[in-house]
Amino acid sequence: MSRIQIKNMLIAALITLFTPTLHAAEKVIAIDGSSTVYPITKEVADEFQKIRKVKVNVNISGTGGGFAKFCRGETQVQNASRPILKKEMELCKEAGIQYIELPIAYDAVTVVVNKDNDFVKSLSVDELKKIWRPAAQGKIKTWRQVNSAWPNIPLSLYGPGADSGTFDYFTEAIVGKAKSSRTDYTASEDDNVLVDGVAADRGALGYFGYAYYEENQNRLMAVPIVAKKDAPAVLPSVEAVKDGTYQPLSRPLFIYVNATAAAFKPEVKDFIDFYLYMKSSPKLAKQIRYISLPANEYVAVNKHWKALKPGTGFDGVPEVGVKIEELLARIK
Repeated sequence: MSRIQIKNMLIAALITLFTPTLHAAEKVIAIDGSSTVYPITKEVADEFQKIRKVKVNVNISGTGGGFAKFCRGETQVQNASRPILKKEMELCKEAGIQYIELPIAYDAVTVVVNKDNDFVKSLSVDELKKIWRPAAQGKIKTWRQVNSAWPNIPLSLYGPGADSGTFDYFTEAIVGKAKSSRTDYTASEDDNVLVDGVAADRGALGYFGYAYYEENQNRLMAVPIVAKKDAPAVLPSVEAVKDGTYQPLSRPLFIYVNATAAAFKPEVKDFIDFYLYMKSSPKLAKQIRYISLPANEYVAVNKHWKALKPGTGFDGVPEVGVKIEELLARIK
């Protein structure tokens, strides 16, 4: 055997020997889930990667799509715009995956219309239910059918897809049952698609997270919501969410952390420590346009994280009007 052949064999052996070690040394945190939570987590991930040699991949597949990956152990962190559902809890249990539930912000599900819409001054929960309930499919096609004072122009609907936590929360709050909705509307897990659709159609109506409205308020108009008969119409805003007047479309946002021993690595813990620290930054809140937790709730979430308590404060179903401190106290 020639020297060259022997040299090549040695090189091949070294590559075989050390390549697995090199791959094992790579530090990667995989995150997926909600498009509503994505801007917050992405900004935190970008800042974290500036100070740590850790790659943080943040993707969007909707809350439901993200939980499917999370409960298979494919991701370490899950962005969620609603709590984990019973079927997802069962999937995680079957896979032996524990998780820590962390509320990280509030959101106002925002109902929007086209900028040229000059007739909708507010919408009641009853009117929204009339529009979005399953029985409306193929029947409620014009604005006049919703309110006789409005023009007889086509009603075009835009909203999140069935894998979205925003879809789950909106249908629970408006129709009265999660995932109960007409399906003849333009659906997308990408909120920017919904923004573009409403902005291009005078007869359009859509809904999505507050941050996407804030970012596009020059192109869209938010609709004040009337929670019940004789209640005032309330626009979504940071103040209205914090003082509890924007009902029933105020909600908490979450991240879930895979707390299974094999997945709970030092870089994941460091990332969550950094995440919660960054969440208290007024600069970040202004930049991403999320609604930060009040100081007492922020303290409670940090205490809960330091205790590393696995589990959920929900019973596998979305709730409307839940308080963060009450939620965390349920997790024993």
